[in-house]
Amino acid sequence: MLCHMTDKPRIITGRFAPSPTGALHLGSLVAAVGSYLVAKRTGGRWLVRIDDLDTPRGIAGMAEDILATLEEFGLEWDGEIAQQSESQDAYEAAFERLIAKGLVYPCGCSRREIALAASAPHPDDDCLPYPGTCRSGMRTGATCRSWRIRVADEDICFEDLRRGHICQNLARGCGDFVLRRADGGFAYQLAVVVDDYLTGVTQVVRGEDLLSSTPRQILLQRLLGYPQPAYCHLPLVTGPGGTKLSKRDNLISHHLGNWKGREGALLLAVLRFLGQEPPAELTGAPCREILLWGAAQFDAGRLPYTGGELLLG
Repeated sequence: MLCHMTDKPRIITGRFAPSPTGALHLGSLVAAVGSYLVAKRTGGRWLVRIDDLDTPRGIAGMAEDILATLEEFGLEWDGEIAQQSESQDAYEAAFERLIAKGLVYPCGCSRREIALAASAPHPDDDCLPYPGTCRSGMRTGATCRSWRIRVADEDICFEDLRRGHICQNLARGCGDFVLRRADGGFAYQLAVVVDDYLTGVTQVVRGEDLLSSTPRQILLQRLLGYPQPAYCHLPLVTGPGGTKLSKRDNLISHHLGNWKGREGALLLAVLRFLGQEPPAELTGAPCREILLWGAAQFDAGRLPYTGGELLLG
């Protein structure tokens, strides 16, 4: 008698991926707590990855400070800590696959030249709209400054847990974007896609400032044959009157010890910022107890559509 095997459902795997270029700040704590709770509400795994791709900007000892800070807030990760600096061979293999498909080409344009040529307003992210100057070949005498991927004139759409249906036409909004610099360094967009695939991430919960990067990452997932994670982009913490939050003035650091003894109060404030309603009985409770309540009671439908100040009760 033959036994028919059924596919096991994928284990929900979320992640938090800070860069060791500075201490955690209020916005990154919201991202850490939000990604933790959305993963744990269904019994999933929560991974931590150190995004140390930008080596020149990295600060010695900062990765250790970030991990110690997460521990002080009761945020316990599953498995080993991953580091982008250990995945260069995987990035290289993915890059070569895209070259073999004829999707990548060298570009000799400087950022200044692209900015001058762009007719569309510059978006508030890392992508200047690229006019396709080098698509058919670099001009005579030009030096390769980067390698870009060809994008099609079509919408990339996905469902965001908080924002709903999102679509972006990469050709019109961003153009062919950079995968690798001339010095050999890989761009964030490629690295993060490979990282999430390697670690089995099925759920990406992060700040809304990275929302515009998601269609680019989905395109790369499709071209590389990777499964697409679910996405949720959390509201951003702002300063008074909606001003941009100063990371330098809102640091949360184990080294600084500026929240020592008040971690629980800040966690409760983060829960309220995320639209949750922790009971008064949790006031003064340990961080782990607060997070256990949050994981059990978290309601994604209560996530606010807009951000704002994060206020202590």
